[in-house]
Amino acid sequence: MNADPSGDLAKLIKSAIAEQLASMAVAQPCKVISFDEPSGIAVVQPLMQLTDEPTSPIQTVPVLGHKYRTESGIIKRERHILEPGDTVYIVCADRQIKDAMKGQFGKPTSLRSHDKNDAVIVGVFPCSL
Repeated sequence: MNADPSGDLAKLIKSAIAEQLASMAVAQPCKVISFDEPSGIAVVQPLMQLTDEPTSPIQTVPVLGHKYRTESGIIKRERHILEPGDTVYIVCADRQIKDAMKGQFGKPTSLRSHDKNDAVIVGVFPCSL
């Protein structure tokens, strides 16, 4: 039986793409391990285990707040609080967020993309409210 080189190459490419996509972090539910209220920074544990290896905690994850205007025209700012055990949803940015966290423009100094080091907490699941 003759091997099909193009079929083998296609399998290799599909496997490489699948592996790369599996390593990309986009968004996922996590459990709060700890929360520093003054800084608004949490340590979270991903709840989805996609491999045989246990997931590592994600350090220094900022919690996004809210800013809105009331009916009377007053601007309100809300910094959210978390408690250990809360279930939250994180989103991993396309590129590093170091400059954005300071409200500044900047070119990424890292080639990382959709990395857990650039995660932010966007909300709390109803089970923790």
